Parts: sequence; structure tokens; C-alpha cells
Amino acid sequence: MPDPTSPSPATDRLRHKTVSAAVTESLRQRILNGEFAPGIQLRQDALAEEFGISRIPVREALLQLEAQGLVKIVPHRGAVVAGLSVEEVEDIFRLREQLEPPLLALSARRFGAADYRRLRSLTDGYGAALEAGQVDRWGELNRSFHLDLLRYADRPRSLSIVSALLQDCDRPTRLQLSASGDTARADHEHTQIVALCEVGRISQAAELLQAHIAHAAVSLVAIYRNAQAG
Repeated sequence: MPDPTSPSPATDRLRHKTVSAAVTESLRQRILNGEFAPGIQLRQDALAEEFGISRIPVREALLQLEAQGLVKIVPHRGAVVAGLSVEEVEDIFRLREQLEPPLLALSARRFGAADYRRLRSLTDGYGAALEAGQVDRWGELNRSFHLDLLRYADRPRSLSIVSALLQDCDRPTRLQLSASGDTARADHEHTQIVALCEVGRISQAAELLQAHIAHAAVSLVAIYRNAQAG
């Protein structure tokens, strides 16, 4: 007869799922913050010991991170932190340059007062995070800002692609801001893009957005190439 005090299989699955979600988020932030650099092996047994849990939720967390593109499961090595090549970085930013400015031109014409309040709140939060050195907030706020600029473009396929591109370049963008010291420029350009839209100078806002993305690309590629040369 089953012991009524022992957890049921469903309870066990729920517990593993909850623990796995917490481990996934913890590892995700550490990868995005650069604590775990590309190429680093994430060993299940070491992580299980660190978190004080079994290997099951750790394995589930690593599979989730693989689905998010942050980890690669490599034969004979296990989970390895994923990275981008210079060519991949160039490709991502080139696509963003092509997609985001025309989407902004479509979207900005439909902005209302509440949208501008939301965008200014994001730029304020972004500026505060940059000033405080809160690296973990940079990518999140940057991605939210760029997607909010495009939210009314009514191009769901294009927006889905941009969303994925922003996710892919989250870590590289943080690296670029940290290494180049371009935080003030990034903050200023975000603010200017919103201001231009608000006064109806939408084509200029789109041009600034393209220049904003292009500058980040050039700066980041230089950082990658210098690292390779070193």
C-alpha cells in the first residue's frame, strides 16, 4: 500500500520543474553577464553540487538553455556555453539594419501618448541601469525598447525575426557597451529616436536607428577581431 506521506509522482515532477526553472534563470543570467564565457563547459555534477540538488533539474535546465540558443550539447563534452563568430555577429546586425528602420517608420505613425510614456520610461530605466553598471538590466531594457519602437508595424513575421535577432545579440551588445564605453552614446541615441518620433520627424528617427545599429556593429566586430588577434 502506498505511503500517504510520500510525495506523488506528479508532485515530484512539479518540484523538479520548479527547481529546473530557477536553475535555468540563474544560469541564463550568468551566461548573459559573461560569468560563463563562450566555450566554457557546464558540468552537470558540479552544478548539481553547487545548487545542492540532483542532476535531473540541472539536465532539464541545460536543455532549456540549449533551446534558447545559450548552450550547445556537444558529444563527449556535454553542455558548452554557445558563442557567436564574427561573421554571425555581422550577419545579425546587418539584418537588424535592414529590418528595424522601415518597421519603425511604419510603427511610429501609430504612437499615442501612452506609447511615448512607455518609451520614455524604458529610456529612463536604461540610462539608470547604464549609470549604475547594472549589466544584467542592459540587454533586457534594450530589447524591450527596440521591440516597443516596432510594435505597431503590423508585420508579425518581420517582428518575430527581429525579436530573435535581438535575443541573439543580447550578450554581444552588453560586451560592446562594456568594452567600448559607448553607454552614454547608446542612451542619448535612444532618447533622440523617441524625441524625433514625437515631433513627427519619423524618417530622421529611422535614419538614426539605422546609424545606431550600424555603430554598435562596427564597434563590436572590432572588439571581436582584437580579441582574436590577441
